[in-house]
Amino acid sequence: MNPFDTVSHYLQSLQDRICAALETSDGQGHFAEDRWQRPEGGGGRSRVMKAGAVFEQAGVGYSEVSGNTLPASATAHRPELAGAPWKAVGVSLVIHPENPYVPTSHANVRFFQATPEGREPVWWFGGGFDLTPFYPFDDDVRHWHTVAHDLCAPFGPSRYAEHKAWCDKYFFLKHRNETRGVGGLFFDDFNADGFEKSFDYMRAVGDGFIDAYIPIVERRKSTPYGEREREFQLYRRGRYVEFNLVWDRGTLFGLQSGGRTESILMSLPPRVRFEYQYAPEPGSAEAKLNEYLIARDWLNGT
Repeated sequence: MNPFDTVSHYLQSLQDRICAALETSDGQGHFAEDRWQRPEGGGGRSRVMKAGAVFEQAGVGYSEVSGNTLPASATAHRPELAGAPWKAVGVSLVIHPENPYVPTSHANVRFFQATPEGREPVWWFGGGFDLTPFYPFDDDVRHWHTVAHDLCAPFGPSRYAEHKAWCDKYFFLKHRNETRGVGGLFFDDFNADGFEKSFDYMRAVGDGFIDAYIPIVERRKSTPYGEREREFQLYRRGRYVEFNLVWDRGTLFGLQSGGRTESILMSLPPRVRFEYQYAPEPGSAEAKLNEYLIARDWLNGT
């Protein structure tokens, strides 16, 4: 099996395992699968759970696509690859729970390969996961980052700090001057460790998502809430929409490369609201969220 097919096989298995874990945690909802083909090359399988007992909407997509020319969003940092044939495979997911005390979460792991004319193929891995709570709990945030730290440990003492910082920088709404949530890990254009070890790291991130997220869901999914909490959740979901449509490179790549729009935008929440000049009541639980929307060392309390 060639390297690309090896990664593809792993990612299909990862999609299966994540969907199974989410269905078990939800206890009621099930994923419906939609297979699709892309005229330019490749396709995928999009799986969406709607109106579950816990998850209002959860999308877990697998895609394996190719093209004759990399789009601008993929070559902005690699201009030497402009015009090169390419192929990519990945799993991407976004989970929007019903209960405002259960955080929204995102994860993505992917592999790219481009073949410039007259040169050897150029490849890289990318991915990560991040957490977006509306009513944060310090125990949840520490658990999330502990899992991230521990999965990074076999890859060197600086891996967690570097890729946490990359996540804080990437998932930042510049026009709001706030992070999207409490961060996690992010990496892109990554091949520094050689194929085998780089692939090992991508697998550690992909496998680590379940360990990081499901325990938080289990702790919070039965927390009582009312209309106030729900309305605040819907308002804060607006920030998620803003990031995905304004800043997210993955969304831009998917659209520029002729991807399937319905699958690309399944990351958006099913319900959201916008309110002009909203400000939470000082001292309220809603106002407390602002204390978490900055880059911090969550494991050492600073």
